[in-house]
Amino acid sequence: MATTLWMTGDEAADRLLDDDPFALLLGMLLDQQVAMETAFAGPYKIAQRLGTLSPAAIADADPEAFAALCATPPAVHRYPGSMAGRVQAVARAVVDDLDGDVTRLWTDGDPDGREVLRRLKALPGFGDQKARIFLALLGKQRDVTPPGWREAAGPYGEDGARRSIADVVDERSLGEVRETKRAAKAAARQSAG
Repeated sequence: MATTLWMTGDEAADRLLDDDPFALLLGMLLDQQVAMETAFAGPYKIAQRLGTLSPAAIADADPEAFAALCATPPAVHRYPGSMAGRVQAVARAVVDDLDGDVTRLWTDGDPDGREVLRRLKALPGFGDQKARIFLALLGKQRDVTPPGWREAAGPYGEDGARRSIADVVDERSLGEVRETKRAAKAAARQSAG
């Protein structure tokens, strides 16, 4: 059974992530160059301002108006203009390729973990690392466990890891993930210097 998500510390934003797989996908898309909880609160801000989180409504929104919506304080992202374009691109892919149902990424044709990873990487804005983290998030917290998902997610799929948002279940684990990231950055700086 899937756990109740805790990603933002805001009950309403977390409930949306819990209830709407598209919101969770958008949170992962926004998770770059901002705090994790800021990124995952983004879908809630969009839903509140647009009145819906429908992939079709987002994809069909006027790009300038949608960018303005994302830039309204508090902004959806540190870079609201470029991220608004990415959000609309993902929404368009979900509408055009998945008939508006993001869960088809992991349900159509009973795919294994490698296939789900391939499908995620085909989305606009989802590189290898982001796709692996999202696959780990699906497996660890949403009970989406196709065969081989842990292997496809790489180190993010390891049980008990504290590497990414996939491992955040409360404020304490958020701190542990941040510490792991700090340690990795420090080690990278040391080996580069």
